[in-house]
Amino acid sequence: MSIKKDIVWRIALVYVVMLLVGIAIVMRIVYLQFFEVGPLTKKAQKLSVRDIEIIPERGNILACDGRLLATSVPYYEIRVDISRETVPSGLFIEKIDSLATRLAQIFKDKSWGMYKRELIHARNENNRYYLLKRKADFEQLHQLRNCPIFRLGKNKGGLIVIPNGVRFMPHGDLAARTVGYISKSEEGTVVGIEGSYDEELRGVKGIKLMQRVPGGIWMPINSENEIEPKNGVDVVTTIDLNIQDVAQEALRTQLQKHNAHHGTAVLMEVKTGEVKAIANLEKTENGQYREMFNYAIAESTEPGSTFKLATIMAALEDGYITPDDTIDTQNGTWKIYDKEIKDSHEGGYGKISINQVFELSSNIGVAKIVMDNYKGREEQFIKRIYSFGLNDKLGLQIKGEGSPMIKYPHTQGWSGISMAMISHGYELRLTPLQVLAFYNAVANNGRLVRPQFVKELRVNGRTIKRFENHTIKSSICSMSTIRKVRKMMEGVVLRGTATNLKDSVLHIAGKTGTAQIARKNQGYRQNSQIAYQASFVGYFPAEAPKYSCIVVVNAPSNSVYYGNLVAGPVFKEIAQKVYATSFELHDEIIGGRNNLKTELPYAYDGNREQIEEVLDELGIDYDENDESQWISLYKEDDEFKLKKRTVIPNLVPNVTGMPAKDAVYLVEKAGLHPIVKGYGKVFSQSIGPGSKASSGSSIILQLR
Repeated sequence: MSIKKDIVWRIALVYVVMLLVGIAIVMRIVYLQFFEVGPLTKKAQKLSVRDIEIIPERGNILACDGRLLATSVPYYEIRVDISRETVPSGLFIEKIDSLATRLAQIFKDKSWGMYKRELIHARNENNRYYLLKRKADFEQLHQLRNCPIFRLGKNKGGLIVIPNGVRFMPHGDLAARTVGYISKSEEGTVVGIEGSYDEELRGVKGIKLMQRVPGGIWMPINSENEIEPKNGVDVVTTIDLNIQDVAQEALRTQLQKHNAHHGTAVLMEVKTGEVKAIANLEKTENGQYREMFNYAIAESTEPGSTFKLATIMAALEDGYITPDDTIDTQNGTWKIYDKEIKDSHEGGYGKISINQVFELSSNIGVAKIVMDNYKGREEQFIKRIYSFGLNDKLGLQIKGEGSPMIKYPHTQGWSGISMAMISHGYELRLTPLQVLAFYNAVANNGRLVRPQFVKELRVNGRTIKRFENHTIKSSICSMSTIRKVRKMMEGVVLRGTATNLKDSVLHIAGKTGTAQIARKNQGYRQNSQIAYQASFVGYFPAEAPKYSCIVVVNAPSNSVYYGNLVAGPVFKEIAQKVYATSFELHDEIIGGRNNLKTELPYAYDGNREQIEEVLDELGIDYDENDESQWISLYKEDDEFKLKKRTVIPNLVPNVTGMPAKDAVYLVEKAGLHPIVKGYGKVFSQSIGPGSKASSGSSIILQLR
């Protein structure tokens, strides 16, 4: 082959190869254009367009009167894009010193020099998402937006604001474990009302369509959201903050006095089962007492002598005993098989009536009652106990209820002494709330109601769901038995183990309990010492029960451990303070109310229409001068004077004397951001009335 032919052949080969490559490229283009345009378009959009979740506002948790127990306080994560693509070099050099100075003034955590070095470093590293501050409040955010460079906006000034909500409890640790929380751990721990009503509180997320623009910044495509977020609803609890405060402080004082490990106190409304106060305090390493675990609903322990009520009720209901029957408790010790049962009274009580067995809390007395009448009929005794609802969970509205355990005859762990031990509160386990629900049923004429923590759900103050009281058992026993044991519980305070709780005005009925605490596999003794649990459970007023209450103190260590001395004083303090503030319980006041001269009530300024509606409902005379929307109230002789309160647009309104609802409405209408402190009516405002309202500025409203 000549050289010429060889060259032509090679050129032809190259031409053919290039032609084939070109044809392949054209075919690929055609294929992509007509056959894969959909998938590729979606892929491109995925890289440049995406949906961003919009987190809704979490609902509030409220006390029974509407006061806040938990709310979300807005905080902001502040990031900056100070890169050369966003902020021109000339502007950066000119303004960096003044920007750093303002940052130091706003946050007060670093010098202006440190801020300057950080910003220069972020710019040199081309960090377009530099974290400046993790938790900035609204006032700091407002100041940042007026800082040099940042005031130019997000795209030119580089200020990136990421809103976050931080859960805040205005009243500290009051009912903290019942209000609860949701952890952000992988396990997602849920506690209390926050956890149980998380779905209602968190609302529904919204979606906004965002597009990546040059510079790597995501911006919304439309001014409106694709899906609007739906804010969470408010959860209204049964908790009464005033009673809660009394219960918690009374419990704290007693725990400190007796150097106890932990304790709980629960106050419940007899008819409805609404829990008005629930305190759970545990000793920390530094010796302080804090809400760390909900012992009231979660800790199942041997209740001790408070269980004697169930034993006496079973024998009465089955017709084996009457209150006047007698039992020989001997000299204070009684041996059954290899177990010696003792009474706390030195030398014993000898022969006493069934009434006295209960009032004096005789272990031997109740043990003999069951052994004399149920031996060989053990199943009958346990089934009767079960019929009181004591072996079933209550089905609470919040998670974490401990499981009750009362042994059944001839199952694992049952022995010849089991029935005698169960009779006075051992070889079984109950939570404090389960014990309280049982005593509450006795106070409620036999009706066993479920303890209630949540009353209703609200949206913008409007009730959307109401939780009705739930009856577990319409009657746990006959009214004859109820009347007999209620008289016995009154006797405990009048003549028995709790005479220190006797009150000449407020009559209390209940039962003391002192139980040894079993330490798992170590038994009741640890290092030759016995740990005790002191309790008192009952109701008041004894003649017409309105509230039931239980107090349990675990491991008091100052040599005093009896229920009447350790738990009883907490019960009495709660009862007395509730009675003092509940005028409907005072028969003498109710009877003489019509003879008292009616005085004008304490009043708030505010919206005319609402105030007139209240005054009309109460039948109170008032004199109106004009038809203005906002008014002030003045007392004059035996009537109110209504006087106009002027509200001028774009000026700071005068909201002193108004409730928070009206005050917040007016200052927000003026473009201000209200910060409310305290409760009651406004007595001071941080920006004087009549001042020019600067949109977005914060105004502090102090209430009392």
